[in-house]
Amino acid sequence: MLFEFIATIAAAFGMAGLALIITHLSKLAGKRAPKWLIPLFAAIGMFAFQIHQEYNWYGQQVSKLPEGVQVVKTAESTEWFRPWSYAKPHILRFIAADVGNATVQVNNPNIYLVNLYLFERRRSVQKVPQVIDCSIPARADYVLPEKGSQLSIDEHVKQTTAWRDLATDDPLFTSVCTGKN
Repeated sequence: MLFEFIATIAAAFGMAGLALIITHLSKLAGKRAPKWLIPLFAAIGMFAFQIHQEYNWYGQQVSKLPEGVQVVKTAESTEWFRPWSYAKPHILRFIAADVGNATVQVNNPNIYLVNLYLFERRRSVQKVPQVIDCSIPARADYVLPEKGSQLSIDEHVKQTTAWRDLATDDPLFTSVCTGKN
């Protein structure tokens, strides 16, 4: 975020420099440019850079994902304070699943443990372990067993998780269950 702030300031200075050149050229032509031209160009530079970053953030993040990590859901966004987003909505959040490192349960080959990564613009990435049951199909948040627990992983999963239905056409189900079986 610090680099983005520095780049925004650099864009403002770059556009203000362009306005400064226009101001000096107008003096040479015998006319005076308005005083508000330099701040206007600086503001245009900042807005243009921020809008560019909003639309390119998703692509930049996806290109950085390691092999085996797949995007399973995106959330397009439109806001009243970003009127340009009504013309073309932008993606500010997405979920990626680490399908390449999904582990199958030893006692039950229909249950997988997979890490989901929640990405949101200007926020830290969150890692959420999920248990996927391919036979039901359903998913649940994985809760780590307490130290010294005598429960098997299967028993622990049954007792500590709240299962939520998962559609068979859901990208998380298809990438984990049909991609592994």
